[in-house]
Amino acid sequence: MFRSGSAALALCRLVFVFAALSTLGGASAAIFPDQLGPYAKSAPTTVSAPDRELDDEYGIQASESAEYTSPDKKHFAATAWRFQDSTGAMAMFEARRPPKATPSKMSKLAVTTSDGVIFTYGNYLLQLTGALPTQAELDQLYDQLPELTQSALPLLVDALPAEGLIPNSERYIVGPVSLQRFDPAIAPSIVAFHVGAEGQLGQYQTPKGKLTLAIFDYPTPNIARERYEDFAKIPGVVAKRAGPLVAVTVQPPDADAAERVLAQVRYDANVTLNEQAPVTATQVSNMMLSIIGLAGGILFLCLVTGIGFGAFRVIFRKLGWWTEEANQMIVLHLSNK
Repeated sequence: MFRSGSAALALCRLVFVFAALSTLGGASAAIFPDQLGPYAKSAPTTVSAPDRELDDEYGIQASESAEYTSPDKKHFAATAWRFQDSTGAMAMFEARRPPKATPSKMSKLAVTTSDGVIFTYGNYLLQLTGALPTQAELDQLYDQLPELTQSALPLLVDALPAEGLIPNSERYIVGPVSLQRFDPAIAPSIVAFHVGAEGQLGQYQTPKGKLTLAIFDYPTPNIARERYEDFAKIPGVVAKRAGPLVAVTVQPPDADAAERVLAQVRYDANVTLNEQAPVTATQVSNMMLSIIGLAGGILFLCLVTGIGFGAFRVIFRKLGWWTEEANQMIVLHLSNK
């Protein structure tokens, strides 16, 4: 018994070690292809993680940095971060882009920096510097990205009012770490991330200073109503609820400006009505023809089946495989009882 138990324990340890090594290997697996058009990839390098806790909360899975060089000596550097979904990539995009970056048309979430571009593609955040590759070379890269997913972006990506918003000040909040980094005046227990809350934060320029606005999205309006009551207890808070959204700013430098910004926060519910399409005479005639065709097909099938059964019966009788006993019917004569 002792030996078998020890063997089982050793086997469990071996399985655990193998699973851990597999996980580490998956995390360090290559992201970029060895060849990208005329460019050849150099040896990949490790990507530093200045805020590992934030990376983990956003759901980072793997990262890689490499340089590409073409035969004519053109080169560019590429860095990629892969996340569990598009929300994590969007959140890290907002956190990493420089304050003076300008919008780019490479994707919905893309900016041009002083030395290149930063943009998202599905669950990937990509940064390119140097001689940027062509669109055809980028398409080749997209086709070879491992574990690529194209999930939809969260609704809060466009929830912040545009008027007065400081460019590149948006930050996405998915848990206590990002909340502490970007809006420490709000306690995680008030936000209640355990119910599925997420938030979008931005800064606004007012005559008396910068104002920080955070909008939190909840699964239902009832949950948002309950959370609003707790938000209202924060000293110096100005809050508003709109459907499942709760917008808050803590100790704004200008109360009037805070009210004007909050007044722009709205929730537009998308309602889809299933309306009955009008039935035309052509549709009715086509339906009747289909019914007649189906009935004719069934009758033809029955006829063919009956003829086939009769033919087999005649053939079996001539071959002696069918006896009269097979035609006899058992009668119980229950009426005579």
